[in-house]
Amino acid sequence: MAPPAIILVRPQLGWNIGAAARAMANFGLDDLRIVAPRDGWPNADARAMATGAGDILERARLHATAREAVGDLHHLWATTARHRDMAKPVLTPGEVARACRSGDLRTGILFGPESTGLANDEVVLADALVRIPTSGRQRSLNLAQAVLVLAWECSGSPEAVTEWRTADAPATMAEFDGFFDQLVGALDSSGFLRNREQRPVTVRNLRTMFQRAGLSGREVRTLRGVVSALAGRPDGDSV
Repeated sequence: MAPPAIILVRPQLGWNIGAAARAMANFGLDDLRIVAPRDGWPNADARAMATGAGDILERARLHATAREAVGDLHHLWATTARHRDMAKPVLTPGEVARACRSGDLRTGILFGPESTGLANDEVVLADALVRIPTSGRQRSLNLAQAVLVLAWECSGSPEAVTEWRTADAPATMAEFDGFFDQLVGALDSSGFLRNREQRPVTVRNLRTMFQRAGLSGREVRTLRGVVSALAGRPDGDSV
């Protein structure tokens, strides 16, 4: 089992960062990544709350954006309590835990800020959404509570797993981003994305379509060659 990275995106309260680290320590997770914390880093409140988990805070990696934080991961899930207008699978914490047990692939779980949750441009990075089942009366959880639930699920013993692996190694998020940036650049140059109002939605939908394919690194390189050839620039890999 390869425990997932816990990625806190724009967390607002140091107390919640510390409590999240403590929850990770309770269940054997140690890869904490923090994206643009509101009150800066390091944070005294986080340290005061992270009883027994100070080493996780010491090793935590600070990032400017969610995209930067997930570049080395092969699979990513985004937590949300809200309906999102994206064609992405919606998983339970147990389903995410089973997917994490598919070997040595690097995986991660995104958690949004306390007041608003993740932005759509952050959610679209993920392969699937994670929704913790709660009562209809109160759907949202405290940030640290949400981390605790996922950490507990992901600490269980191996069982029947969702098989993510292909014959070739899966593309990392950074490899996929390189391809997708190249594709969007070519579409911009061709005029396909000329409707500025619809452009963000179209780009998100295209990303979701390609993510569903579960591309390998080799497939991403081939697609980059295809885009280069269509754009008249022989600078990508060919088959």
